[in-house]
Amino acid sequence: MNKMTVRDADLKGKRVLVRVDFNVPVDNGTVTDDTRVRAAVPTLKYILDQKPRSVVLMSHLGRPKGGPEPKYSLAPVAPVLEKLLGQKVYFAEDCVGPTAEQAAASLPEGGVLLLENTRFYKGEEKNDLDLAQQMVKLGDIYVNDAFGSAHRAHSSTEGVARYLPAVSGLLMEKEIDYLATALESPKRPFVAILGGAKVSDKIAVIEALLGKVDKLLIGGGMANTFLKAKGYAMGKSLVEAEAIETARDLLQKGGDKLVLPVDAVIGDDFKNDANQQTISLEAGVPEGWSMYDIGPKTVDLFAQTLKDARTVVWNGPMGVFEMSNFAKGTNAVAKLLADITSKGAVTIIGGGDSAAAVEQSGLAGQITHISTGGGASLEMLEGKALPGVVALKDK
Repeated sequence: MNKMTVRDADLKGKRVLVRVDFNVPVDNGTVTDDTRVRAAVPTLKYILDQKPRSVVLMSHLGRPKGGPEPKYSLAPVAPVLEKLLGQKVYFAEDCVGPTAEQAAASLPEGGVLLLENTRFYKGEEKNDLDLAQQMVKLGDIYVNDAFGSAHRAHSSTEGVARYLPAVSGLLMEKEIDYLATALESPKRPFVAILGGAKVSDKIAVIEALLGKVDKLLIGGGMANTFLKAKGYAMGKSLVEAEAIETARDLLQKGGDKLVLPVDAVIGDDFKNDANQQTISLEAGVPEGWSMYDIGPKTVDLFAQTLKDARTVVWNGPMGVFEMSNFAKGTNAVAKLLADITSKGAVTIIGGGDSAAAVEQSGLAGQITHISTGGGASLEMLEGKALPGVVALKDK
């Protein structure tokens, strides 16, 4: 990465303002998945080892409607981080203004302060520079470690970098390095796996990847539109009618690089205990049934393609993995990736649902790199520059 990192900065005695990604699930005031909080710990420990004056943390959580909403408060994250860091984490009930400034000023030497949700201010998502200028009052140097928000030009990700020396955290550096290396100089064969619900969300990604990969495997709901474009009956499966023509073009462009499912697990209702059966896709999905997962023959076909792969990037589940009866395909792909990782392949999971699925399958520790940012990793796969990264100081 050609951007400066915390390792290039003198942090001793400085007030360090850090943008983290603590956009975590909270249920009744309890953090139910601390993956993103844990991911920030190496950067925070590194900063604390440099003996800063203070460490002030900013993050968003959820999508509040332009004002404070108690259910989106970051307060429940402070005790989780405190436990992980092994030191007191103070909490400020605002992210700018007198409350935040007073809390930051009264921190003990080397103290850590977590600010309230940046999205409690409407200006955050508009990259309001007045808001950014209020944020910069809390630091002497800015560290962006929020890869999950790097694709957004917001006050706390891009705005503040205009007013303070801005460097990357260790997580941000790791994320960029893995994805950039995979895309620019992958060990081959290079295989991408794309899933998730919609083709329309990933058209640009598919087009960008077709020029780079040796094979592109398609699963999940987005496969339905491709299969429909091939003329297969899809019953009442989710098909994007307006994307069928595009899918047809991509099939033509991709040729034998594009690998589609050959069988499917279908259900007669969108619930875990629906009646289900496994069918050949050539025979078509019967009326009243929907495709909810890839079938065992597709898993075998994918396994054949993946067995010699040296670099694999995966974004998007293979089916409705939230329902255990339709999670087998996604879990099988996670297992295939864990197997080839053990043989030296580089495997990268591009955040979002696929990261959740791998965590759920218990195989997260056997994958080379699991990204913390679904949207940001997709934009990188598409070849877009990320505003939160562009704003950092060049080496």
